[in-house]
Amino acid sequence: MKNTRKVRRVFPGSNSAYGFYSFFDQIAFPHANRVFIIKGGPGVGKSTFMEKIGKEMQERGFAVEYHHCASDSGSLDALVIPGPGIVFMDGTAPHIVDPVNPGAVDEIIHFGNYLNEHGIREHRDSIIKLTAEIGRLFKQAYRLLAAAALYLEASESCDNAKELPQDPWNLLALELINEILSGKRAVKGYSGVRRLFASAISPGGTVNFLDTLVEGLDYVYIIHGGNRNAKSKLIERVADAAAMRNFYIEAYHCAFEPHRIDHLVIPELSTAIINSMEPHCFSHPKVCREIDAREFAPRLPRALHKEKRAFRLKYQSALSEAITFLTRAKAAHDELEELYIPNMDFAKIDSLCRETLQRTLDFACISG
Repeated sequence: MKNTRKVRRVFPGSNSAYGFYSFFDQIAFPHANRVFIIKGGPGVGKSTFMEKIGKEMQERGFAVEYHHCASDSGSLDALVIPGPGIVFMDGTAPHIVDPVNPGAVDEIIHFGNYLNEHGIREHRDSIIKLTAEIGRLFKQAYRLLAAAALYLEASESCDNAKELPQDPWNLLALELINEILSGKRAVKGYSGVRRLFASAISPGGTVNFLDTLVEGLDYVYIIHGGNRNAKSKLIERVADAAAMRNFYIEAYHCAFEPHRIDHLVIPELSTAIINSMEPHCFSHPKVCREIDAREFAPRLPRALHKEKRAFRLKYQSALSEAITFLTRAKAAHDELEELYIPNMDFAKIDSLCRETLQRTLDFACISG
């Protein structure tokens, strides 16, 4: 029976209240020995190519990390094989990636070499029209996400009408830092912070892969509910304390408001702190500690509670409308792909996939 190692799933980009937000520069962090940058249009097989290689490497006993597309969670933007430090990534818009160290580390794979250009030119006008429409739909989605952020801010301002006590949050931060980090120092050879997303606002709604982040970890802390600002600052304090002790940490940012940190993983300590809150409510059978931050929430007068609820409903409505536009954008993108698919030589791409898989295995053996 083939050995199957750990599989993690994350998002390198986000459809956020600030437009498309990218952490693509973090995919290969902290280092990569080989980076394959795949160039090509929609529907040419980039995601399938990466998925095939990922599954083959997984079945051969390698840990793999799938980086999913926020605008189509079933599609891949990148594949990382952490052990040998091999990375594959989609280098096309909206996350254009070009080689940094051509030949030495980075290599471009041109799927355009397998495109029937004469056939695709027959659809020139349709392609231009669909591409423009996709751009327009995304802009509308981002406008609605920005509006949703304002409604959410207005809703949370009701909590701030009554001054929040800082002592419980300060004490909790000190308690977690002491419990997780007291007397511990990093022994691995590198430190730093890798930033990604564990969730996404996608055409299918809000999606998360939190279960893959905590799989195999010994210590999982889950913080339920409570004030978003306070929880984000709490997690940042633990992250800062871990960084000062030279631990490598993974910070998973909020897909809606990317300046916030929602989740933290410290691999060397086999520890994670997870923010369980709508829309990514989370539970885990092996959680070592659950914290109900709702205990810190102020009791609101009836008028403020009603005001908060009204703004919350408007936030949910704007978010739902934004997802509708993302769904329409995906439908248009699917239509665009249908124009490219008949004009691709997939037999040659399959051959290229087998050849690249063998090169990947050879490189993994050399580096290992």
